Amino acid sequence: MEKIIIIGCSGSGKSTFARKLSAKTNIPLYYLDMIWHKPDKTTLTEREFDEQLSALLNQDTWIIDGNYQRTLEMRLKKCDTVFLLDIPTHICLEGAKSRIGKQRVDLPWLETEFEEDFQQWIYQYPNKSLPKIMELLDKYKNDKQIIIFKSRDEAENFLANSL
Repeated sequence: MEKIIIIGCSGSGKSTFARKLSAKTNIPLYYLDMIWHKPDKTTLTEREFDEQLSALLNQDTWIIDGNYQRTLEMRLKKCDTVFLLDIPTHICLEGAKSRIGKQRVDLPWLETEFEEDFQQWIYQYPNKSLPKIMELLDKYKNDKQIIIFKSRDEAENFLANSL
């Protein structure tokens, strides 16, 4: 494992898992939200984002945390390992809600409310986003190590027992 992507629904625990994995492996961690979003809540252009992501993907080792489905295949082509946190929706909603008002290292501003459109995105993730992710993972399953966690406990057990 030298080039790792961590994907899953918002609130699933991706960033927490990524930080722990980075600490155990000493592989540098990058958050896509920190690349895409500016502190003033504006974003880069897609071209600027893609350029920064491409530069990152050309490094020797990395852990990249984030969904950004538009660039998933680009990351899949370059990674050797994928961790998908396929966590139940109600847990993702609780996870996303619990971080409101807390400073985070993976987002350049403080979330002050649990926005309705963000909640809706989480609700729709299993039917709208996950099937497309699974289709791409199936496409790359012979070339990549793909590990799917169905619970946060499975992710914790992996960190405790597999590294």
